[in-house]
Amino acid sequence: MSTRQRLRYWFDNTMARGTPALVGWLAVVSLVVVVVLSALIVWITPERELRTTAGNTLREIWHNTAETFDLGSGTETRPLLAVLTVLLAAVGIFFASTLIGLLTSGVSGKIMDLRKGRSLVLETGHTVILGWSDEVFTVISELVEANRSRGRSAIAILAAKDRTEMEDLIRDELGHTGRTRIICRTGSPEDVTDIGLVNPQAARSIIVLSPPGPRSDQRVIKALLAVTNAPDRRAEPYHIVASVGDGKNHAAALLAGGGEAQVVNGDEITARVIVQTCRQSGLSVVLTDLLDFAGDEIYVAPARPVAWLTFGEAALRFPHSSLIGVERSDGTVRLKPPASFRIGPTDKVVVIAEDDDRIEMADAAVPYDEGAIAPLTVTPAGPESALVLGWNRRAPAMLREFNSYVAPGSSVDVVAGQAVTGFREETRNVRVSFVRGDCTDRDVLDELKPSRYDHIIVLSPDDVPGEEGDARTLVTLLHLRDMQARRGERYRIVSEMNDDKNRRLAQVTRADDFIVGNTLISLLKTQLSENRHLADVFDDLFDPHGAEIYLKPAADYVTPGREITFATAVVAGTRREEAVIGYRVAARSAEAPSYGVVLNPPKSAPVTFATGDKLIMLADDD
Repeated sequence: MSTRQRLRYWFDNTMARGTPALVGWLAVVSLVVVVVLSALIVWITPERELRTTAGNTLREIWHNTAETFDLGSGTETRPLLAVLTVLLAAVGIFFASTLIGLLTSGVSGKIMDLRKGRSLVLETGHTVILGWSDEVFTVISELVEANRSRGRSAIAILAAKDRTEMEDLIRDELGHTGRTRIICRTGSPEDVTDIGLVNPQAARSIIVLSPPGPRSDQRVIKALLAVTNAPDRRAEPYHIVASVGDGKNHAAALLAGGGEAQVVNGDEITARVIVQTCRQSGLSVVLTDLLDFAGDEIYVAPARPVAWLTFGEAALRFPHSSLIGVERSDGTVRLKPPASFRIGPTDKVVVIAEDDDRIEMADAAVPYDEGAIAPLTVTPAGPESALVLGWNRRAPAMLREFNSYVAPGSSVDVVAGQAVTGFREETRNVRVSFVRGDCTDRDVLDELKPSRYDHIIVLSPDDVPGEEGDARTLVTLLHLRDMQARRGERYRIVSEMNDDKNRRLAQVTRADDFIVGNTLISLLKTQLSENRHLADVFDDLFDPHGAEIYLKPAADYVTPGREITFATAVVAGTRREEAVIGYRVAARSAEAPSYGVVLNPPKSAPVTFATGDKLIMLADDD
């Protein structure tokens, strides 16, 4: 390589450094040109013979350089001197204007860089959100609600989207976010360097959103690897929360998280809750209340005030919250233990409360009515029938879950617009049949005679865009509700929707149960990001072999028509190793938005149950 090439390479590298390098070169070149021209002017002036010393000459050169913009008096008659003076002034004007242009360009470029969201986030204790999808609005709104009890807090979002566009979308959707600052940065959630912009080293938690598209899980796994394997990552473990849609990718995502990530199996949980809800009207309202931060949430608190008490005794020491389990000193969680289970001094209690400052432990138990507690009765479950309208990737898991809950001899009829393929599993308790048909066609629905079924499930198809799928679900749901109204029929309907906006639209149909897949998973991830200790609690709640939420007839537990305190219902449940956390009033089951559900009422609150009312509880089965 020649010297000229080396110099050119060196010059190009310095110029690539941006505005500071350009200003530096401009200063050097302008100084050289002005000094040379000033020297020529000094050399040809008439007083040249008076400047016999180098010092005098340099002083004259400096004088001309300092007065570069002085064009003289205009009386200079020597052409060469006049030309040089004008040239020197012109050079000065040129370089000065160029400098102003460079500075203006540099400042404009810096402003554009800031608007592009490429500056480092210097927050500490903030929440980092990696990625962008429709669930970002649910996550942000829940975090804002959770942060209301704190001081100033921040959420830093990194997504491959224009910063200004992100900020405008958030502002339009959520409005004012209170004391929570929303900071957006543009970059790839799968790039180690870009992730560094949101300062994960100082973050309290990191939430990885599932991007739209067929390769969503793979991109989530790449984002997990980028966070955990960054060369400049912090020494202590991160607190990362993510979700995958396909259960086959769950193990890979956990491996990518390196033991620092809690990965939610989205489709499995959604399918399980759909089955649970279709068999129990009102359950989706209970789950939404528990998972969002606007109502009651699950907390883990020290158990010292109730240490050495049994679980049954301790349940009556929480006047404004519901005791549902115990976290042992080794970290294991036990929900709804037996009434005789004794709580240790190093254990923690798992409670449902309106807020953490509402977890009060009284010195004395809340009184209850022993005479109002009903004797234990067991009614064996019979076969059940379900009609499934639509098909998507969660349907096979849903059929497996349904088979595990119902009695032998049950049946499921599936009606879908496309050919159903890929389901070849044996269902021991359920006979499954498939029929091809348009679920939005009123004639097809009339021929099916929905009133013949115990449960009706309307699935949102995933072979079309989310909005179109939700539109089809809404049309089907409206047809079913109209058929109910015209014929005076009553049957339970559970609808699955992708967008919570469409869920709110569907409430005009008087349907009380909707499973919003994306929203449900977003709420769960936000809860886990705020409290990592809840992972074992939710694992148990959503495990078919663990404690689950059920709505059971109140008359099986307490005497109907008799005024009691809610504590009486709690005692009745505790004696059956069940944790009662609320009730549902049948007379208000059609009233939005709670549909008759009362969660975590005060223990001393008076209540009179009527026929058809239900108790909400944690139990093993129904």
